[in-house]
Amino acid sequence: SSLAKMAVGKNKRLSKGKKGKGKKQVDVFTKKDWYDIKAPSAFQVRNVGKTLVTRSSGMRVATDYLKGRIVEANLADLNKDEDQNYRKMRLQILDIQGKNCLCNFYGMDMTTDKVRSLVKKWQTTIECTVDVSTTDGYKLRLSCIAFTKKRQNQIKKTSYAQTAQIKQIRKKMTDIMTKEASTVDLKDLVRKFIPNSIGNQIEQACQCIYPLKDVFIKKVKTLKAPKFDITKLMEVHGSASEAAPPKADEGTKVDRPADK
Repeated sequence: SSLAKMAVGKNKRLSKGKKGKGKKQVDVFTKKDWYDIKAPSAFQVRNVGKTLVTRSSGMRVATDYLKGRIVEANLADLNKDEDQNYRKMRLQILDIQGKNCLCNFYGMDMTTDKVRSLVKKWQTTIECTVDVSTTDGYKLRLSCIAFTKKRQNQIKKTSYAQTAQIKQIRKKMTDIMTKEASTVDLKDLVRKFIPNSIGNQIEQACQCIYPLKDVFIKKVKTLKAPKFDITKLMEVHGSASEAAPPKADEGTKVDRPADK
């Protein structure tokens, strides 16, 4: 019949069995290497962690796939200080030396729970964002957050700032952030971020307008970075590349019990 004629020659795969049946499943992790991530010298703990990359093969160079990666680390871990656990540091891998990935500062953020714990009723929240350029050509966007507080022996429940005062405080914030960031290079600016010295300075300066509390640089974002310079990166890292990798945790030797 015409139906039978139509079916002949169709479904050619039926006789061959299932597609990809003979293919052996290869574990992808056997083709990958681990690299150590090194933080800049501004932080106490230089070993941030490890990252994974597929080994070089043919035209595909492994290091090209590592460069540009962003890693996020908690400042409490980087500086062995639990009081700074609300700060998140973002580092960017810029160069590979042996099995070490050298990073530089890329951005900073605050944990959501910390910001939530600061925002309360009966007070004014003041935020300010400013774009600044460091002396070595990095363009950064800094965001600052502050809250009004009660004056000494204040009885009134609320402590709201007037719009004119808020504008004055924002102006002060902008001036201080611009002055502090545009007169130093990125390396020194990161050293200012860690102890929150810019926030404390703003708090001091705005005391005469309206008393503030919990003044923080909430977020830092890199908008534009200069052309990559290996000598600058080595300055930031100090002797990171020469430092020997940490010894793996090894167990203590135990005597084997004699067979009875």
